[in-house]
Amino acid sequence: MTQPIGILGGTFDPVHLAHLALARAALDRFGLAAVRWIPAGQPPHRAAPRASAADRLAMVRAAIAGEPRFILDASEAESTAPSYTVETLRRLRGEFGTAQPLVLLLGADALRGLPTWHRWEEIFSLAHLAVATRPGYALDDLPAALAAELAARRPAGADFRRAPAGGIGIFPLSAGTVSATEVRTLIAAGAPDEQLATLLPTAVLDYIHAHRLYR
Repeated sequence: MTQPIGILGGTFDPVHLAHLALARAALDRFGLAAVRWIPAGQPPHRAAPRASAADRLAMVRAAIAGEPRFILDASEAESTAPSYTVETLRRLRGEFGTAQPLVLLLGADALRGLPTWHRWEEIFSLAHLAVATRPGYALDDLPAALAAELAARRPAGADFRRAPAGGIGIFPLSAGTVSATEVRTLIAAGAPDEQLATLLPTAVLDYIHAHRLYR
């Protein structure tokens, strides 16, 4: 059986400690060989990122430096095409082949919005889903189509090595919740470094100050 590869996409505007906590927890929980970080270039479901693609790539690169199982994929941030998850996974399938298990890493809030994504049903044929929830956080009141997929695809103790795609695994994430919007708001308000350091990796905070981002 082949070790799965995790896929973590997002605008990373900026990348923060909760992103790192999710990736590290998934590595351990699902025995991932690596996590590929894929900053979006043109996210179609939200407003354009505040920081440039070059700055967001640099921040992710700084955040994951020294972690050999974290890999930066710059291809979408450097593209002018919209960043649709299903197309990202198709590109990765072309790179890794049909037998390699791929695991898309999501937070519970992102899972709830999955039915609004472009061709979302196809994602299950391309990758597994690993969904991070806060302890005690119930995945209830989901859209009916998504709830049916969750019920059918969530095996007890998901082992993503046994198939290349199609499963759903749920795992608790004890790290506190952080949003990039919250971080940007605090930076714009002149929050002290002592507060920002609880939300951002030191290297990312240094980069933001050096390039005067989010002011």
